[in-house]
Amino acid sequence: MARYHMHREEREITDLAAIEALLSEGVYATLAFARGSEPYLATLNYGYDAGNRVLYFHSANAGLKLDFVRENPRVCGTVVKDRGYLQGQCEHAYSSVVFRGHVEFLETEAAKRLALGCMVDQSENDPESVKSRLLAKGRHFDGITVFKVTIEDLTGKAAH
Repeated sequence: MARYHMHREEREITDLAAIEALLSEGVYATLAFARGSEPYLATLNYGYDAGNRVLYFHSANAGLKLDFVRENPRVCGTVVKDRGYLQGQCEHAYSSVVFRGHVEFLETEAAKRLALGCMVDQSENDPESVKSRLLAKGRHFDGITVFKVTIEDLTGKAAH
């Protein structure tokens, strides 16, 4: 995919560590799916695995986003750190990341457990107590679908 220049170059985040920090600190990502000419957006909590440059997600075993991604595994997503509207300036303070990648479904219990653990680590203040309860050995995850987005391209932008 061709890379476009950023209109406001002074707002581009070029430091990869800063972009990855935004992904590591975020709570929700909005994913854009497409099938044919029909678009679909879903905002989901996630876990970011910086070492493998993937984002993990989970969902029910059936639903619209899964219908879309099974037809077209290419996705685009964004994570935004909203720092608030600046009254009197008609401006907004934010940092954001846009990423593109492809979806792969995780099939094994071990892979699902790893991904879900990553999601808990990202969301919880005390992840170990939650993981010991929800990800206990012997627990099965047949009732959920877990997938990862392998990041192929990402850009960052910030204002104020």
